[in-house]
Amino acid sequence: MTDLLEPRRRPTQERSRLKFDALLRVSRELLLEVGFEAFTCEEVARRAGVPIGTLYQFFANKYVIVCELDRQQAVAVHEELAELAAQIPSLDWLSVMNRLLDHMATLWREDPSRRAVWHAVQSTPSTRATAAVTEREFAAEVARVLAPLTPNTPRERRRVVAEVVVHVVYSMLNFSVRDGQEHAEAVIELKRLLSAYLLAAESTT
Repeated sequence: MTDLLEPRRRPTQERSRLKFDALLRVSRELLLEVGFEAFTCEEVARRAGVPIGTLYQFFANKYVIVCELDRQQAVAVHEELAELAAQIPSLDWLSVMNRLLDHMATLWREDPSRRAVWHAVQSTPSTRATAAVTEREFAAEVARVLAPLTPNTPRERRRVVAEVVVHVVYSMLNFSVRDGQEHAEAVIELKRLLSAYLLAAESTT
């Protein structure tokens, strides 16, 4: 079994939290600037203005850092999904999907570091496994939101559908912002793809 990559500790005091957040902020900037292969903990510490030992108090290596950045990226998406969930049952599943996709597409378009982080977590079995846990946690939330909208779908079936949806969304959003790709068109195609999939999934229950 592949070990998941977690920080050695998460700060509880404000001073340590500020250092932790600064290291992540600098890491995101450096990753976007130089790419994952050239990304080093030493350069992160230097740019953050802290001793390398301070960085290692939180992060064992650069692989742990990018996995934490991946978790950090999920926060804004979780918050938007929670807002949508609060409006159910007034929304149908298509409205939920489209609004969530629009929100996520904006995040990916306006913040190119999201794609850099996504590529970085594909680099090793441990980073991929850790990122998959983050995806599954998001999918579990999606499944809970879909539950009152798809009451005839068995729970296990809904879980699988949600995991497929989340994986496809992440893959397509990163496709949508690659060089030369028309972002808006890719998002339209993503909506079409998921609409057809969800309709088919609902009709087979």
